[in-house]
Amino acid sequence: MNTSSVTATSSRPGTSTGSAPPSRNTGQIAFLLLRTVFTIAPILFGLDKFARVLTDNWERYLAPWMDNLIPGDAHTAMLIVGAVEIVAGLVVAIVPRFGGLLVAVWLLGIIVSLVSVGGYLDIALRDFGLLVAALALSSLAFDRHRARSVRP
Repeated sequence: MNTSSVTATSSRPGTSTGSAPPSRNTGQIAFLLLRTVFTIAPILFGLDKFARVLTDNWERYLAPWMDNLIPGDAHTAMLIVGAVEIVAGLVVAIVPRFGGLLVAVWLLGIIVSLVSVGGYLDIALRDFGLLVAALALSSLAFDRHRARSVRP
């Protein structure tokens, strides 16, 4: 081992010895990853409410009290849910700062339904993680929008 090589240090406060400052591309990569997943996933889940490839019984995740709020039977309610999910994915693709918020609110509704039904707390916890990620997407998107608005 060559002990004569010295790791460069940064004079900026808060940076550790030997670590490079975060790249400006890191936020861009995080934004693109989140935007991609929150565009594709809601659209695919929404389409599956019609195609029923992932599960043949989406209605089991719908709390009865929520079903009573939506016109028609549980199947019709899930078709409405599917349409909203498709729209949410498209909004993320077009206006991610608002799409992230829409998806977060939608996920909150799903979590409430799953907890109300019971027996799906594992899925509710996963969806809570997705909700936080959707908020992160929205935060990154608002920052990007603000940075673009400030440019001359």
